[in-house]
Amino acid sequence: MKTKVINSPDLLKAASRKREATRFDQIHLDKMNELMPLVKGLKYYIKTYGCQANVRDEETMRGMMENIGYFPAENVENADLIIINTCAVRENAEDKVYGEIGNLKYLRKKKKNMVLALCGCMVEEPEILDHVLNTFKEVNLFFGTHEIANLYNLLYQCLTTGERIVAVESKAGEVIEELPVRRNNNYKAFVNIIYGCDKFCTYCIVPYTRGKERSRKFDEVIKECQQLVDAGYQEITLLGQNVNAYGKDLDEGHDFADLMEAVAKLGIPRLRFTTSHPWDFSSKMIDVIAKYPNIMKFIHLPVQSGNDEILRKMGRRYTRQKYLDLVKEMREKIPGLSLSTDIIVGFPNETEEEFLDTVSLVDIVKYEAAFTFIYSPRKGTPAARMVDNVPYEVKSRRFQELVKHLEVNIEKSSKEMVGNIYDILVDGESKNNKEMMSGYTETNKMVHFKGDNSLIGKIVKVRIIESHTYSLIGELVNE
Repeated sequence: MKTKVINSPDLLKAASRKREATRFDQIHLDKMNELMPLVKGLKYYIKTYGCQANVRDEETMRGMMENIGYFPAENVENADLIIINTCAVRENAEDKVYGEIGNLKYLRKKKKNMVLALCGCMVEEPEILDHVLNTFKEVNLFFGTHEIANLYNLLYQCLTTGERIVAVESKAGEVIEELPVRRNNNYKAFVNIIYGCDKFCTYCIVPYTRGKERSRKFDEVIKECQQLVDAGYQEITLLGQNVNAYGKDLDEGHDFADLMEAVAKLGIPRLRFTTSHPWDFSSKMIDVIAKYPNIMKFIHLPVQSGNDEILRKMGRRYTRQKYLDLVKEMREKIPGLSLSTDIIVGFPNETEEEFLDTVSLVDIVKYEAAFTFIYSPRKGTPAARMVDNVPYEVKSRRFQELVKHLEVNIEKSSKEMVGNIYDILVDGESKNNKEMMSGYTETNKMVHFKGDNSLIGKIVKVRIIESHTYSLIGELVNE
């Protein structure tokens, strides 16, 4: 099968941050009408790995596919188009994708006209793209994070030429409005407000795969959120790789605090945001969160390390004390605040003393949830070039020790909830017990309780009767 390379990734080009205004564009519809008779009645299946940004990309691709006549497939066996939507933050995510592609080899042999596509952050990395191109001949369409709006054209080429199509352009990126959307959820919605990241933390590949920070126009975000409120949605999460950098690239005079306040005023019952960077977290933001009861008092505030030298090597732009000062201001102004975080253990050459600084910060802040990782290098990042003299066994031991410290407060805060009544937004049936329903408190604690499907998508009152550290058991309170 011949391979046609339209664009290929270049990390040096992806790192470019030339001063230029954010570009706004429209969806490319060139081949839509010609594509529709080719795919009408066919089925698609999308498998997504990674963060909320990838989930939101999936919703856009679903909207685009159903807009031209594709139907969603119940499983991969019934699909004529399979899209694997990837993440590149962790090495184990890549391994899962390789395994997934390997499992689909038999389908390509059975269905000669099937399209197997690989997209997302993984294909933005040159070495990974080359590996997949050479190893997995079954994949016949590759497109990057900036090419979703061009998907109709790429799919048309793939179906009509029989070629493998590669379109992965490393560029600053643009903002494209009015893309179709087929949301995965009828009562909780992600709303992109800013794309990309300019922080360039030394361990992170995201600024290279997602491009520069580029904000959507204020009115466009408000319009989308108003539509969701009008449709009866119960929760909106404002989304960005660095959500509180919103507006810095525009001349509209609005920052993230302004946007958050405007969305809160629309009357959405629950408003969240992720992910925020401590360096961009302003007092104005804190005041807005404190002011509006429908802005959830749960903030994900990645710290990564509690040691100044490691933070400097990571390029995080704040010190341990600055972070602790920020947390202190948040807790003073926002009663009932719940904090979660990201922490990397075993950054290159981390000493025992530097690790213990992270442990002590965890004990001080008292997080109620955390994503913890043993450092894994991302090729193309500065940290990947650092010589590391810390054995994996040491990193693993530190990881286990950190988790124990985190669980002390997580377990304590969960136990303190027993006997109290909380508002729960019901997601659906519990994965482990079909007689139980599951949902989240305002502070993002998962609760299981007896109920039925009529409660899905509603906010109900539940009394907590048992604590299981990472989840809670409750009973429905009849009002």
